[in-house]
Amino acid sequence: MENVIQIPYTPRPAWAKVLHKELSRHRFAVIVAHRRFGKTIGMVNHLIRDALQSDLISPQYALVGPFSAQMEIIAWGPLKYYTSVIEGIKVNETKKYVEFPSKVPGAQGARIYIVGANNPDALRGTYWDGVILDEYSDMKPEMWTQIIRPAIENGDRKGYCYFIGTPKGQNNFYEMYKKAKTNKRYFAYLSNVYDSGIIDAKSIEELKEDMPEVEFRQEYLCDFSVSAINELFSLEELDRAFNRELTEKDIPYDMPLVQGADIARFGDDRTCIWQRKGLMVYPRPRVYKKLNTMQTADYIALAMDENKADMTFIDVGNMGAGVVDRLRQMGYTALREIPFQGAAIENKRYENIRAEMYFKLKEWIEAGGALPEEPGLREELAVIHYKYSKNGRLMLTPKEEIKEKLGRSPDLADGLVLTFARNVPLRQLGLDDRKPKKLMCNTEYSIMEAV
Repeated sequence: MENVIQIPYTPRPAWAKVLHKELSRHRFAVIVAHRRFGKTIGMVNHLIRDALQSDLISPQYALVGPFSAQMEIIAWGPLKYYTSVIEGIKVNETKKYVEFPSKVPGAQGARIYIVGANNPDALRGTYWDGVILDEYSDMKPEMWTQIIRPAIENGDRKGYCYFIGTPKGQNNFYEMYKKAKTNKRYFAYLSNVYDSGIIDAKSIEELKEDMPEVEFRQEYLCDFSVSAINELFSLEELDRAFNRELTEKDIPYDMPLVQGADIARFGDDRTCIWQRKGLMVYPRPRVYKKLNTMQTADYIALAMDENKADMTFIDVGNMGAGVVDRLRQMGYTALREIPFQGAAIENKRYENIRAEMYFKLKEWIEAGGALPEEPGLREELAVIHYKYSKNGRLMLTPKEEIKEKLGRSPDLADGLVLTFARNVPLRQLGLDDRKPKKLMCNTEYSIMEAV
C-alpha cells in the first residue's frame, strides 16, 4: 500500500471549494483577494501538492514576491513547515528551496523555490513547471513578459503561472485581471472581505472605523479604482529615475557637491556615504559595517576630500554625534548634523525632517534626477509609504516597519536622502573651475568591515 503523506494544512472554504480545483484546470489564473485571505499560504500548499504529484523529471516551481527579504518572512517559513512531514525532504537555506525525494533514479527531485522579484537573475536561464507571482502589483510587468513567460514554455512541458495579490490602483495587476476575465485561457477570481466570510462582521466594522476609507476600499473591498495614494515612489517613477541618462548640461559646474552619511548604530546596520551633484547621484556609495566612531569619522573625511564636498550632512543617531565631534576636531567645518526625528524646515507640512528629506528626493526625481543601480536601493525606496499625522502633517512609514519588511535597515535610502537635508549655496567659480572636469566616482567600495 502506497504511503499517504498528511500535510498539516487545512484549506479555507474558498480554497477547498473553488481555488485548488480551478487552478488545477487552468494554466493561467489571476486571484484578487483581500488582506488576510490566506493567499500566500494557499499557494504554498498548492505548489507542494503539485510537486508531490508531478511525474516530470526534475520539476521546478517558484513562489515569487516583490522582495527577497519579505518572501523569506512570509513564505519561506511556511514552506519549510508544511514540507517538514515529508520523509527525505531537503532544505537549502542559502538558495531558499526545498527538494523532494526524487521519483526518478539519478535525477534531481522536485524543487520549490522562494524568490524575490528584486533578484530577477535567479529566475533567468532555466525552466519552470509552475510559478506564482505574489503581489504582482509591486512587480514590473517585465517580470512576466521577459522572464517568467519564456521560462514556462519548455517544449512539451507547459508550465503554469498564477498572479495573486490585493489591488493597488489600476496598474499591471489590474490589466492582468481585466485580461483574465475575458480570456478563456485564464481563470479570474475576486473575493472581497464580505464575499469570503473569513473575517466576522464586527471585526469588519472595526476595520472600517480604524482605517481611512480609501485604504479599506482598496485592501478589503478589492477596489481597483482606488489609487495607492500612500505610496511615496511609484514603480514608474523609480524606473524613470534608475534608467535616466544625464548630459553635461544636467550637471552645471557651479552646482555644489553634497554628501550624506547615514551612521550605523549596531549589528548588521551599515554606514552609507553618498555624494550628489545637481541631478546626478554618484554611483557606488561607500558602505561599511562594524566601524567604531574614529573609523567612521576617518572614512567620512576621506569621502569629503575625494571630490572636495561643499557640505556633508550626517545622521546624528546614537553614534553620529561623536562622529561629528571628531570631524570638527580634525578641522572639517563643512558639515551639519541632522536628527531624523528633528523638526522639518517646513514644519507645518512635514511631521519631521525625515519625511521632508524623502519628499525632497521625490521632487528631485520628478525634476529629472537620475539614480544609479545600486543593489538594494530600489527595494528600500519602493517600501516607503506615507500618511497624515493627527496634526495633518505628512509622515512616513516607521523605520521599524521597514526593517521588518526588508529584513534590514534602509541605510542606503537614508544616506541618500541626507543629501537633501538643507539647501547648499552654489559654488563660487574661478575661470579654471568653468572648464569641464571629470567627476570622480567610487569604484572600489563595497561593503567593508573593520578588522
